[in-house]
Amino acid sequence: MTRRLFLTLLLGLSCWLVRAQDPQFSQFYANPLYLNPAFAGGDLAPRIMMNYRNQWPGLAANYVTTSFGVDHYFSNVNSGVGLLFVNDTQGTGSLRTSEISAQYAYQLKLSETTALRLGLQGTYANRRADLRELTFGDQYSNRGFTGNPTADPIAANGTPSIGYMSFASGLLLYSDKYWVGVAAHHINRPQQGFFQVADGTRLPLKGSIHAGLRIPFAGFTGLGDEWDREKTISPAILYKFQGKYDQLDLGVYITYSPIVLGLWYRGLPIKKYVDNISNRESLIALVGYRQDRFSFGYSYDITISSLGLPSGGSHEISLAYTFDFEPSPRHRVRRKDKQLSCPKF
Repeated sequence: MTRRLFLTLLLGLSCWLVRAQDPQFSQFYANPLYLNPAFAGGDLAPRIMMNYRNQWPGLAANYVTTSFGVDHYFSNVNSGVGLLFVNDTQGTGSLRTSEISAQYAYQLKLSETTALRLGLQGTYANRRADLRELTFGDQYSNRGFTGNPTADPIAANGTPSIGYMSFASGLLLYSDKYWVGVAAHHINRPQQGFFQVADGTRLPLKGSIHAGLRIPFAGFTGLGDEWDREKTISPAILYKFQGKYDQLDLGVYITYSPIVLGLWYRGLPIKKYVDNISNRESLIALVGYRQDRFSFGYSYDITISSLGLPSGGSHEISLAYTFDFEPSPRHRVRRKDKQLSCPKF
């Protein structure tokens, strides 16, 4: 019965109060198209990316998010294009959102070491609820759940759904040593509630600021041919906000190819939304492997919020492959475009 009541509460909060927030990924640089449309074509070659996140598996109703992205860069027009699919499931399938996004990014060379990217994105989303997974008040008696069909008129909707368009844009400035980007999603604040209540069902604008440094380190370790290895430390930051909530991810990547290690803190303890409850969420540990054009990453979020360890934390897996691409002879003599310097995870 506890599970059923939890699902009812979850859907009620999601569908009628509608203070919705987008899914998040701890390995946000392993899902660059989701982070900022300006990343489209950032590898300067055809690329495919897959991401899977299972958040709070210890709870009866957790969050499972998967994404699949493809992108490519066309050097003759200094442009990248991308296609992104995202599926988010909440409450053991009772609430599901599916999205498909088309992206375009234009790259402008500012100097021999610095480039600027402008990205645009259009998204079609479909959101639906399976009310068959829920129970209603008239299905309970003093003895608990009766198992009888409900007469609640809301249940007559069966599986209500809504489709909507959403638009996003982003900027990205980068060089060999640093990057800084901003992105804004849901600029048009689309209606995404099943039952419209004035502006209460509009999806809030989501904004983000992300930046980092790429710092090479030297020194002999005796671990093989070091000239062919990437050896860098990359401190990075991601600040995002949506509605009345905001969040800060702060951490560092250490790359000694083919191995990448990362450690992150997520939270904003100096700001509280509820008295006596600290605004901190998790510590994130990452291990990744990059060999040639293939990369794999696994991360685990250790919950340090009030949910605690029983929530099960969050598991996340990323896979990416960049195809070997040789530009046509006509375009081979063009200036050399610069690849993004930020980490892959």
